[in-house]
Amino acid sequence: MKLMVIGGGGREHAIIKKLKENPAIEEIYCLPGNGGIAADAVCVPEIGAKDIPAQVEFAKAHRIDYAVVAPDDPLALGAVDALSEAGIPCFGPDKKAAVIEASKAFSKDLMKKYGIPTAKYELFTDADAACAYIDSQGAPIVVKADGLALGKGVIVAQTVEEAKAAVRSMIEDKAFGQSGARVVIEEFMEGPEVSVLSFTDGETVVPMVSSMDHKCALDGDKGPNTGGMGTIAPNPCYTKEIAEECMETIFLPTIRAMKAEGRPFKGCLYFGLMLTKNGPKVVEYNCRFGDPETQVVLPLLSSDLLSVMQATTNGTLKDVNVAFSTDSACCVVLASNGYPKKYESGFPITMSEEAAAHTYVAGAKKDGGKLLTAGGRVLGVTAVAPTLEEAVKEAYRLSSEVDFANKYCRSDIGRRALAAQKERE
Repeated sequence: MKLMVIGGGGREHAIIKKLKENPAIEEIYCLPGNGGIAADAVCVPEIGAKDIPAQVEFAKAHRIDYAVVAPDDPLALGAVDALSEAGIPCFGPDKKAAVIEASKAFSKDLMKKYGIPTAKYELFTDADAACAYIDSQGAPIVVKADGLALGKGVIVAQTVEEAKAAVRSMIEDKAFGQSGARVVIEEFMEGPEVSVLSFTDGETVVPMVSSMDHKCALDGDKGPNTGGMGTIAPNPCYTKEIAEECMETIFLPTIRAMKAEGRPFKGCLYFGLMLTKNGPKVVEYNCRFGDPETQVVLPLLSSDLLSVMQATTNGTLKDVNVAFSTDSACCVVLASNGYPKKYESGFPITMSEEAAAHTYVAGAKKDGGKLLTAGGRVLGVTAVAPTLEEAVKEAYRLSSEVDFANKYCRSDIGRRALAAQKERE
């Protein structure tokens, strides 16, 4: 079988490494891929993740048997629609279903209509009206750009002034272009956050192992929001009882709502949850595998990934056994110092053979046989162990065996989870 994966980050590297465990797969192409993924797949750097016509032509020319569209942008632009029309079976939602992430206004309205628990909210296209609403609500309060903003379009404002500045930056200064022309302002929720990725074929939902993301750039959950500085799985705050409640009140109702709206969702639906004192609530939906959640969840999958993906495409997920290991996993992201703001890149990356086997490369390029840094988040190092404590320790040990100039990582990935685990014991 020949496979094609669209995307070029750590998430895609994790998907490719997992797919490669299936001996029936003879070739995997990654469009565009990156310098690190090149060790595990044939990268096609000249075809970008959003260049859908070129992807379709490539798939036809190379007789691709199955395609995986991983990032949000091509999904929202209709990559799955175009590939499917060309006769190439695909993993991922079509354009109509991908709107669940592409428009926060759509997802909030969907939850309101179908009674799915989430924070109360209002939508605005006028900055003055939004600021007046902020005055009436007070702080802390959350300001979100309606459209896709690389995970950076959410501001948890601690003061009214900060919230108003975020609104003006989005609506008036167009900080996120058209994505911020409309803003969602919602109540601030409190409680542990949980990420749950799920496989779904539009009828059946199979949640994967829960995880905990670390979005802030600095230790102690300080500093600006990033795409994610590390993850652990499973999340100790997410108990069996909470999982059952989420299935009944959030997961199944969401899938049924999308079907009722004529937008059946097939692929990976990511539920960003907050465990509030009033029960679990939805913070956000993503229409794809999370990054870096994928880097801890897929290493724990003991079933064949390709078979599960094909079952979501074919509508046969209920017939497939999806099993996960009882181990724990920890991923530490190594970034360029200064990320998510200004940083320098182009530095050589060196790592031990052992570390390389546990690494998912995100922002790196090949230059004359050397691997060089080429992004904010350079790579993630994942360790799997029988306990969370061991996984965290091992991930940091392996991280110390990776080196590049201006290397930066948080030193407290997993600390919050370990504290929560101790509380429950």
